[in-house]
Amino acid sequence: MWSGALRLYPIYAELAREFVIEVPACPELESGVESAASESVEQARQWLNAMDDKIQVHQLRQFLQTSSMVDSDGLILLLRHFLNKTPRNESARDKIDFLLVQYFSQGAPTDLNDKDADLAKVAQGLEPVLGKVDLKAPVWLNALDRVLDSARRCRSLDELLHGGVLEQGRKAKAQAGDLFYLPIALVAFTRFGYLMRRVFFRLMLADLNNILDGLGALEEQGVETIDCRRAQFSAQEPILRLRMICQSWKVMFQAEYSSGQPLRMLVDLRASVDAALGKGAAEGEAAPQKASAAAAGAGGAGELINATGQSQTKSPKTNVDAPEFEISAAPPEWDADAESQPGKKK
Repeated sequence: MWSGALRLYPIYAELAREFVIEVPACPELESGVESAASESVEQARQWLNAMDDKIQVHQLRQFLQTSSMVDSDGLILLLRHFLNKTPRNESARDKIDFLLVQYFSQGAPTDLNDKDADLAKVAQGLEPVLGKVDLKAPVWLNALDRVLDSARRCRSLDELLHGGVLEQGRKAKAQAGDLFYLPIALVAFTRFGYLMRRVFFRLMLADLNNILDGLGALEEQGVETIDCRRAQFSAQEPILRLRMICQSWKVMFQAEYSSGQPLRMLVDLRASVDAALGKGAAEGEAAPQKASAAAAGAGGAGELINATGQSQTKSPKTNVDAPEFEISAAPPEWDADAESQPGKKK
């Protein structure tokens, strides 16, 4: 336990620094001694437990998907830490769920397709964590395949986020109870999370491409601005600026953590562009709109778009929790211009 705590300490300390988690340092772990008395071991255990209570799963997700500090061995360390924790609670379960998907995703071949990502393939990838797993799956795990089938039938990100599919996945995980920790169940939920990530990527890239195509069609009609208030932008948002935002989102969704807010803004932006296209078609040769903010959009795009692609001049209307499934790295086959992700097996 002491050896593992020493290796976890710098990871947790960096998490505390990045997310401004106020927790006193642990002198016992700060010392870095190779062996410790039972009292020091207990102090370390209490400190790690206190940090576990403070670190939210979306913070762990963001940290691991944007930091190079934790490699595959670090993920195994974190997984063993949470798998050995008692009593087991919902927060620990969600962290285990994410960590398993993250570990498998980082080691999976870049050309792995959905059909080949079966239980045997996932179990093989998780063997360093779970050991050999009996692949005889109980019937109740079939519900995960039904949720995946529903997700694959979704035609847009909006349909996936608001059509009840994600709720079905959460319900399956919650109803599993302690059975979630059966090795075969851990394999099945890892496969489910991995394939759901792929659904997210396909739908996000499809939505982004539809938006960019729509913006191009509007420009051909002479339209310079559109009403994007539903997406938390302005009533006369310059198309040039929207194009820049979409390109920044495309990069972010390929390689980094994405929070719940940009996902919903993407959905609402597509709806805004679709509405503008409908209006343009109804009015025919409408006079071009005056772009009152065109100069700002063209000249100050770097200042107007922050790291998430969100306008800094507007604040979100509502607080939105991070979605159940987050993004680490998009498989290159979904974007011909994307480079193969580093650290992946061929």
